[in-house]
Amino acid sequence: MRFAKAVVKCRIPILILTLILLIPSVLGMIGTRINYDMLTYLPEDMETVIGQNELMEDFDKGAFAFLIVEDMPNKDVAALKEQISEVDHVDTVLWYDSIADLSVPMELLPDKLYHEFNTESATMMAVFFDSSTSADVTMDAVRQIRGIAGKQCFLSGLTAMVVDLKDLCEREEPIYVGIAVALALVVMLLLLDNWLTPFVFLLSIGMMILINLGSNYFLGEISYITKALSAVLQLAVTMDYSIFLWHSYNEQLTKHDDHKEAMANAIRETLTSIVGSSITTVAGFIALCFMSFTLGRDLGIVMAKGVILGVIGCVTVLPALILVLDKPLQKAKHKSLIPNMRKFAKGTVKAFPVFLCLFVLLIPPALYGYNRTNNETYYNLAKSLPDDMEYVIANSKLSEDFDIASTHMLLVDKNLSPKSVRDMMKEMDEVDGVKYVLGLESVIGPRVPEEVLPESITGLLKSDKWELLLLNSEYPVASDEVGAQIESLNTILKKYDPTGMLIGEAPCMKDMIDVTSHDFEVVNAISIVAIFLIIALVERSASLPFILISVIELAIFINLGLPHYLGQSLPFIAPICISTIQLGATVDYAILMTTRYKSERIRGQDKKEAVRIALTTSIPSILVSGFGLFAATFGVALYSKIDMISSICMLLARGAVISMLCVILILPALLLLLDKVICVTTLGMKQKSKTEQEVLLK
Repeated sequence: MRFAKAVVKCRIPILILTLILLIPSVLGMIGTRINYDMLTYLPEDMETVIGQNELMEDFDKGAFAFLIVEDMPNKDVAALKEQISEVDHVDTVLWYDSIADLSVPMELLPDKLYHEFNTESATMMAVFFDSSTSADVTMDAVRQIRGIAGKQCFLSGLTAMVVDLKDLCEREEPIYVGIAVALALVVMLLLLDNWLTPFVFLLSIGMMILINLGSNYFLGEISYITKALSAVLQLAVTMDYSIFLWHSYNEQLTKHDDHKEAMANAIRETLTSIVGSSITTVAGFIALCFMSFTLGRDLGIVMAKGVILGVIGCVTVLPALILVLDKPLQKAKHKSLIPNMRKFAKGTVKAFPVFLCLFVLLIPPALYGYNRTNNETYYNLAKSLPDDMEYVIANSKLSEDFDIASTHMLLVDKNLSPKSVRDMMKEMDEVDGVKYVLGLESVIGPRVPEEVLPESITGLLKSDKWELLLLNSEYPVASDEVGAQIESLNTILKKYDPTGMLIGEAPCMKDMIDVTSHDFEVVNAISIVAIFLIIALVERSASLPFILISVIELAIFINLGLPHYLGQSLPFIAPICISTIQLGATVDYAILMTTRYKSERIRGQDKKEAVRIALTTSIPSILVSGFGLFAATFGVALYSKIDMISSICMLLARGAVISMLCVILILPALLLLLDKVICVTTLGMKQKSKTEQEVLLK
């Protein structure tokens, strides 16, 4: 109570301090680097990551791209190559004139080599950068190259994708927040009992969102997914807490004439309820931190921090705002559109056997769809981008004109004999889907000494420690075919050089598939166990955690099972995020109803009446909360052109509605069915149940 009274007393200083904190928060938000490269979140001890680091250290090469040039004379291509070579952080540009003078006809090249780099109307050059894929300087270099090259040139490569993704995100992200705020505002205006309160809620939550985003500065950088989702999710998840405080304050006003005293009591009551409620949400986000693929830790830390700040804001900033604006708030009251739920609750209790049957019938198709969806996710990051993006167009050109869908790089010991390297390359050439392997040996042949080659070639393909080979594949990144190809290539590589490494986008993606498949199981298990223990402690029950989690897990299975039946493929990160976020964010609905059911049973109500009262009183809060989460995410899902973000938001929106329906319809049926078990296994209910029986006997 001391804390509550202190908040009421210091309301003006609290608002002044919050406004002051917004200044460094905005600066911190601007200064936080955004990472658009998913592959940087792979564990550092993976061979592909080690290989990428070796490539940077020994060859001073990080990013790599192909530039396709259409309908341009060779002398102009050579001039273009020289211009690109002058761009900052471009290390090497490899084209025909790197190995022979333009006076020597290209047709004198070996047929295979000529046709791999040339078509009737286009030629291709390889561009190496001396900086990493997602470094700011590499992105600047890609923009410069595009500016120099013009419309008849197409640049592929991961950095080109990162540039396009960054530009699209920066255009869309402010609109995400605008859509989420507008739709959440509509829901609150319709479902709450006040015209002004929603604006006060959004002001309070908005301040906490800015502070959360600003504090990310201390993390160094965050992913674009975290940046795009964090504000929307924090708004959606913490909106409940504001609603709890407002309802509690209005209830206290009927008991106390002094609005300051009413607010102090409201803060005390709200703090107790929202701390218990927020713990499950925080646990869901913290579970993401246990992913080996560290994008989960990135999203988990930012969102857990956001929920905690949301709780703090709800019991400090929001009460201060309400007290300052108390008079206009009291004048702006109106009747809520939510009707009295007494009749609906009575009908639901009466028809509970129907909902029990529904629960049983839904499990098999939901579980089947859920498992199938998890097997049908895609990992090719290019699939999450619109078809009209420059990177996607360049990749299509590369695939259609040159039959190249992915490029691998091999690092082999430089002391490996030229004969062994040629034998290895010959074996690799025979692997399904391999277009060709390019190295010093393929350029000079067995009879030409390496010494006659210019330094520009030997320096590109050989260092003091490694020899670099390029391998082009017909198979697209993250496909089953390229996965099998990589395994075959690694087997051949290790036979000739046990220390050799196969690196590049496709091998990194294969590692990401292996890592995230394991992560999905780990995160699921941790979130379920953590939330199970929290519910057990909050409800002081051995049975209620099983009941509540089973209801929300069914909602998750339905939500993640629907994409299979709808013929949709989800980005790999979506099921991992949704399984934990939906559980953590919506299990509160079940806790709210169950807590009221418990208190009614302890007061001596029979099971049907207890469930009816719990339903009647809980449905309005569940509807406001569920539709708030739906509104904040559904609009973003429809608007976003980035499938990674659109899919996650659509799953969150749909998951909120499905969880809401499961809690309102199925949870009451399970409470009625298992009432005796609950009474026996819940502290405080067994004794009350005996007392109730004694009263009935008298």
